[in-house]
Parts: sequence; C-alpha cells; structure tokens
Amino acid sequence: FSILGIGLIMTGCSLGDMDNTPTKKVEALMAKYQSLDSGVLMDLDNVINNEELFNDEQKNDYREIMKKHYQDLTYEIKDETIDGNNAVVTVEIEVNDYSKVMATADQYLQDNREQFYNEENEYDEGLFTKYRLDQLRDADERVKYTLELSLTKNNGEWVLDELSDADRSKINGMYEV
Repeated sequence: FSILGIGLIMTGCSLGDMDNTPTKKVEALMAKYQSLDSGVLMDLDNVINNEELFNDEQKNDYREIMKKHYQDLTYEIKDETIDGNNAVVTVEIEVNDYSKVMATADQYLQDNREQFYNEENEYDEGLFTKYRLDQLRDADERVKYTLELSLTKNNGEWVLDELSDADRSKINGMYEV
C-alpha cells in the first residue's frame, strides 16, 4: 500500500539556471511530496481508487494517513554524479516504517484470526483492513532508505527519469528488504 544573491552576481547565472541541476530537480520532487502537490495527490487517488479491499470510508482514511506520511517525509541529498547528459542523485529519505507495521499486522492476523470474524462467525477482510489502517495511523517508527535517482538532460533541461517500483515503495514506507 527541497545568500544566493552574492553567488548570482558573481557567476552571472540566472535563477532559472540555478534550478536546472540534478540536485535541484530531486529537491523539487521531495518538496512535491511534502507539500502535497496536486500530481502527488492525483497519483495517490489513482492507487486508492484501484484498491478493491477498501470501502469509501477506508479509502478516505488511507488517503489522510498517506498525506500525513508525505508531509512528514524528510530527506538529505548525499551525492550528485553527472556523466554527460546523465546524472544520478543519491538521496537519503526518512519515512514511517509502514512495511514493518504491515508485517506485524499480518502476523497478528495469523495468530488471532478469530478477532476478525463477523456475526456469522466468518473471517471478514473489512474488519482486518480497518485494523491495519488503525495500525498505520498510529505508526511512529521511522526508517531511512537510500534512493539512487537517475536524471537525463533533455534539450538543456535536467529531467527525472521514471521512479522505480522500489523507490516508490521506499517513499511510501512500504519497502520490504
């Protein structure tokens, strides 16, 4: 489930050029998550709307949990390597450890399945989903992940390449080692 005045005068660079670096592009990506950019929220909504296990209330709960998660994301740029029109920016992020929460919830289900039975004494996935969302909402353990984000220079502009599934999982706190 990121004292320019003196530098600008001395180098003659425009502010636009200053923002066209691989590091600045990665900082902008991280800021989109932290500020709940409309594109980030649209992607989140697409994921949530395709989730068949959630009822409408659970979709709203999950959306609010993830919005707080993105706002709480912290990052530090560790390195930038440029090789011609290609670059890699190494960034360390810190997020809620939702992967651990999910694993713990799954183990709890294995050990206590009967707690998620409905009135007909049958397992109810909805009850377990509510339990997992409660656990995610209460999560307070953080984890650090390293992302190696690649960029390509296209017509003089640095552009982030598509994020890998692993990088998306790390940003969402759902990466399983």
